Amino acid sequence: MIEELKKELIELVEERGFPRELGLLMAEQLSGEKAMTRMIGYLRHTGPQRAEDLVDEMLAICEDRDNWVRKKSAEFYQEKYNSYLWDLKGDSGDEE
Repeated sequence: MIEELKKELIELVEERGFPRELGLLMAEQLSGEKAMTRMIGYLRHTGPQRAEDLVDEMLAICEDRDNWVRKKSAEFYQEKYNSYLWDLKGDSGDEE
């Protein structure tokens, strides 16, 4: 699936008159299925006029992805910390 999305992204970039290398670099940076799908949707529906617009959208998508990863990581470690605190509370409650 990823290879198909990568190929489609590169073709759309070329159809819009931009260099193939730009499509290759964008596919490499986006790397994920959801991120590539968002970029393909942008290319299909917006029809950017400048390469700067493409790169700006790619960076925004990458930033969204990175923020999501940080959020999920924080949630995971917060859950671990909460479990640790509950375990401590449970241990101290047994002694009373």
